[in-house]
Amino acid sequence: MKKLTVMIVSSVLVSSFLAGCTSNQEAPTKPKSITLNALFMKQAGYSEDAIKEATDAFIKANPNIKVETTFVPYEALEQKILVSNGSYDAVLIDAPWTAKFVKAGVLKEVTDKVSEAARKDIFDGALSAMQYENKLYGMPWLNDVKYLFYNKEMLTQAGISNPPATWDELIADAKILKEKKIVDFPLVWSWKQAEALSVDYTMIAASFGGQMVKDGKPTLNDKPNIEALNFMYQSMKDGLTNPSSLEYLEEDVRGVFSSGKAAFALNWTYMLGMANDPKESKVVGKVGISTVPGTSKGPGATTNGGMGLSIAKDSKYPEETWNYIQFLASKDFQKKHAKDALPIWKSLFSDSEVVATSPELISVSKSQYEHIVNRPVVPWYGQLSTELQTSVQKALAGKETPEDALNKLQEKAKEIASK
Repeated sequence: MKKLTVMIVSSVLVSSFLAGCTSNQEAPTKPKSITLNALFMKQAGYSEDAIKEATDAFIKANPNIKVETTFVPYEALEQKILVSNGSYDAVLIDAPWTAKFVKAGVLKEVTDKVSEAARKDIFDGALSAMQYENKLYGMPWLNDVKYLFYNKEMLTQAGISNPPATWDELIADAKILKEKKIVDFPLVWSWKQAEALSVDYTMIAASFGGQMVKDGKPTLNDKPNIEALNFMYQSMKDGLTNPSSLEYLEEDVRGVFSSGKAAFALNWTYMLGMANDPKESKVVGKVGISTVPGTSKGPGATTNGGMGLSIAKDSKYPEETWNYIQFLASKDFQKKHAKDALPIWKSLFSDSEVVATSPELISVSKSQYEHIVNRPVVPWYGQLSTELQTSVQKALAGKETPEDALNKLQEKAKEIASK
């Protein structure tokens, strides 16, 4: 009887021990299923279909992760992010918003998540747009800048063999075109009182060697900035710039150029395809693209219109969100959709398949991307841009001299920066 009792007790103890071992060495459980929410914009750059297709591929590769995508108009994107209160994990941000969003505490820092090798392969202008105070707050994703577009046929009729390399050459060519009555207003711009005007002024001022902000302080009335605004005003006074430019946005510029009523226009990448689309344009096959003109001091700069993907500060799943962002920013995705937007990766500009999408554009971009400038990366950029648009418009309309307009703007900018 004692032996039987010992055997039973021993059996129970062994069973308990084995059960304990099993519980400590359980088979891996399935990862917890989570849902990420990502916020994008409706227009320009990568299409909704491209983003949704890539998102589906990410979900297939990560079956425990579901991703809900939301698309809003660009005009609603900034405010949507600021009031999101944890509604989104991944958010698309425009270059001028980085500093403001960091100060508002809505983005997670990702400085340590991007390797040195990756940084060296990304264009500096695209990377710097996601930085504030030497820290990184997002992954560059949508790459876009402005270029000089020109009507090849008009230039040939005027005896002009090459697109202008400097602003002086642009004015000289425009005068020839006007004198020969080839076109009434050779130049057309998006100079309406809107962000488009801030974009153009940033680009032109930088080409003259100017900066609007240095070391966090406004420098609006520096000599190069005044020279740039003088150039803009003079082009209108001389009847070379279409006077309706003061009411035009980028789509208006595209329409004027595509209808054959302008010889030169500055616009984003998308205009190249649309100006060569028979359904949209009367100048198909006559469209040239070149780098932004510069001065005798150096090549022309272009404004960064790129956007990045960031992790929202309140995201419950920052690691999974970063994996999703990396998936969308990958070379595979950007190579596949190079027709929609040029890659952020320098190495892809030597890829034969990418080059084949638009050889002329790729060739020009290699040069232009080395000279990208960002609108001032300061938390108060939004207020500065609003004041800038008003001041520049007054000068262009002849209501104030460029120097007076920028002197007054400088004082307003000091007030804004001090708050």
